Amino acid sequence: MALLRSAFLTLARSRCLRHLSENSGAGRRLASRFVAGTDIDDALEAAQALTRQNVAVTLDSLGENVGTPEEAGRAAQVYHRLLDAISAQGLGANISVKLTQMGVDLDPSLALELVTSLVTHAAAAGSFVRVDMESSAYTESTLHLVRAVHAAGHRDQIGVVIQAYLRRSEGDVSGLLEDGISIRLCKGAYEEPASLAFPEKSAVDENFLRLMKMLLVSGTRHAIATHDERMIAATRRFAQERGLPPSAFEFQMLYGIRRDLQRALAAEGYHVRVYLPFGTDWYPYFMRRLAERPANALFLAKNILR
Repeated sequence: MALLRSAFLTLARSRCLRHLSENSGAGRRLASRFVAGTDIDDALEAAQALTRQNVAVTLDSLGENVGTPEEAGRAAQVYHRLLDAISAQGLGANISVKLTQMGVDLDPSLALELVTSLVTHAAAAGSFVRVDMESSAYTESTLHLVRAVHAAGHRDQIGVVIQAYLRRSEGDVSGLLEDGISIRLCKGAYEEPASLAFPEKSAVDENFLRLMKMLLVSGTRHAIATHDERMIAATRRFAQERGLPPSAFEFQMLYGIRRDLQRALAAEGYHVRVYLPFGTDWYPYFMRRLAERPANALFLAKNILR
């Protein structure tokens, strides 16, 4: 399993395979299980369908590591259009943003300016901005930017992601909780050295549960992002033991994965939000989903054979 995960993460960095896949009809059909189309209209249609099932969404316009400030500006404009649509359609949806798409590699002040503008717009649209966490190379800069925007008066419109497989995450969670910053807790989907991340799944799971407990008793509303039924059961059990209502937190899952579980949790009264990606730059995201859960590759293989 570890070898398969490593292979998918290596393939995720292949520019040649990315170009072939993103320009292939067969590749786009395969990705459609996990990616809700290529444009805003596709994403909004999928968001409306999930909303009718009592499942909320957070919208992600796919793209990473832009090369120019103009590209970063265009990427931000897509999110502004999404926020306008969220407000106009009363979707109650959020947006998820990657800092490398906002130009953090080019100029951190540019990323801060673009994200601050999105957060201000989100406040007016009744929405929320979750800043995604990328590889460990961006952990510090991501936390710094989120803290800066949060401290500037946008306390209820911005949150961040913490990855349980990183050894530093417990300290990061403690600091974020002191500031009252909303966290989405996930396991992590990038390839990291053992010096920075727990290499064993059991250690990642143990850390995930430890961090989940810290979040749920903090008094701030957080998101527990997992498809692992053991992690979900442990979260539910801990919340019940502490007398926490389902509204005290939300479960988050990925578009196209465990739809049955999403609907079941929503039917039981839990808040469920689906991470809904769209766009033409889908290849790195798609490969990380296969690496994160190799069973997804088996699912796709069965469909190809059919």
